[in-house]
Amino acid sequence: MSIDLTVGARIRALRHAQGLSLESVSARSGLSIGFVSQVERGLSSPSLKVLTALGDVLGVGLGGLFGPAPAEGTVVLRRAERPGLNLWRSGITKQLLSPAGDGGLSLFLVTMEPGASTGDEFYTHAGEEAGTVLEGAMALTVDAESWTLEAGDGFRFASRRPHRFANPSAEAQAVVLWINCVIGR
Repeated sequence: MSIDLTVGARIRALRHAQGLSLESVSARSGLSIGFVSQVERGLSSPSLKVLTALGDVLGVGLGGLFGPAPAEGTVVLRRAERPGLNLWRSGITKQLLSPAGDGGLSLFLVTMEPGASTGDEFYTHAGEEAGTVLEGAMALTVDAESWTLEAGDGFRFASRRPHRFANPSAEAQAVVLWINCVIGR
């Protein structure tokens, strides 16, 4: 099953479990009903901005869209079992390094191809995030301030602050250890 189908099925299952209609998810996320339906059916490859908006509406954060919460008490996620999300249009891949959950803390390995970007538009979502650049460089903009972070540099900010990020290199991949925490779950 393709990743778009897998994520779409997870979004639909979460929406049904919460008794939400396409209309209510559309209204809360600011996305059209038709687009949400296409995402759920795996017919559209959603951006990071779209996925974080849907994760917020469904109350699970981005990590909760990678798959159902593991059995209670699950502590370890083996390398071979890591779910990933390939945002092929943007050149960004997010691999979940911690057991999936419905909100809370999620640890990701984010890989950005040369020139990869979340786009020109800023996005926001619930929670807080932090990370460290492991390889290459990352351009990070939060509110009106921008930084270029290199290997070993770290960051932290409230996810409700408008933000975007990119790999400024035209030649080298960037790898970032990224933490999202949805507060109050």
